[in-house]
Amino acid sequence: MGLLDGKNALIFGVANKNSIAWGIVQKLHEEGANIALSYAGEALEKRVRPLAEAVDCTFVEQCDVTNDDELDAVFDKYAEEIGTIDILVHSVAYAPKEDLDGRMVDVSRDGFLLALNVSAYSLIAMIKRAEPLMPESGGSIMSMTYHASRKVMVRYNAMAVAKAALETVTQYLAADLGPKNIRVNAISAGPIKTLAAAGIPGFRKMLKMSEEAAPMRRLVTQEEVGKTAVWLASDWSSAVTGEVIYVDGGYHVLGMTLTEEQRDEMM
Repeated sequence: MGLLDGKNALIFGVANKNSIAWGIVQKLHEEGANIALSYAGEALEKRVRPLAEAVDCTFVEQCDVTNDDELDAVFDKYAEEIGTIDILVHSVAYAPKEDLDGRMVDVSRDGFLLALNVSAYSLIAMIKRAEPLMPESGGSIMSMTYHASRKVMVRYNAMAVAKAALETVTQYLAADLGPKNIRVNAISAGPIKTLAAAGIPGFRKMLKMSEEAAPMRRLVTQEEVGKTAVWLASDWSSAVTGEVIYVDGGYHVLGMTLTEEQRDEMM
C-alpha cells in the first residue's frame, strides 16, 4: 500500500533524468500515484518519453505554458483520457540568460515580463484549468521556488523576482481554493545540478558554496525533494497550505555564510 494509491498526478516540467520534476515523479510513482506528464518543447520529447515509460505513464504532452490554446489542449485531453486531477505539480521556470547575469538595473523589460509569465503566472493559468477537474474531496498543488525570492543571490535577477511572485501567488491561491480543500504550497529546494540550473552563470560555484555553508554540510538531492512532494501530496499534510517548504539542508536559516576555513579563522 502506498500513500498515494489511486491518485492521479499531472506534472509539468520534466526535462530529463536530472530535473527536480523527475525526482518528484519517481517518488509519486513509488507511492502509487498514476502519472501524467507535460514537457516544455519538442526538443525535450526524446528525453521525456523514455522516462514516462519507466513510470508506466501513457499521457505525455508538449505544452508552452505561455500559450492558452496549448494549455487548453493539454487539460482537455487530460479530462477526456484520465479525468480527475488529485495532484498538480508546477516545475516550470525560465528567464533569458542575459537577464540573470549583471545588475538588476540592467534587466530588460521583455526579459522581466517573460520570467514572470513563464515562472509565476503559469501557475495561475494551470490552476484555472485544473480546479474543475479536482475531486470534491480536494487535492494538492505544488510549485518549485528558490531562496533567491527572499534574499539576494548573485546572478539571479529576473528569476528572483519571478520566484517572489510565485510565492505570493501561492498564498493567494491557497486562500482562494482552501474552501474546496485544495491545498497550494511551494517547495524551496537548495541548488541541484539540473538542465535549467546549468544556464545560471557561476552555478558550479553556487553548488560548492552551498555545500560548504549549509548547516548539514551537503547538497540536497532530487530524491529528498521528491519525498517532500509525496508528503505534500498525501493526507499527512492535510492542514498545510500556502506554505513555502524549504528542502535546502538549512541554508535559508543562515545570516552569514562561511566556509569551514573561514569559520576556523574566526575561532
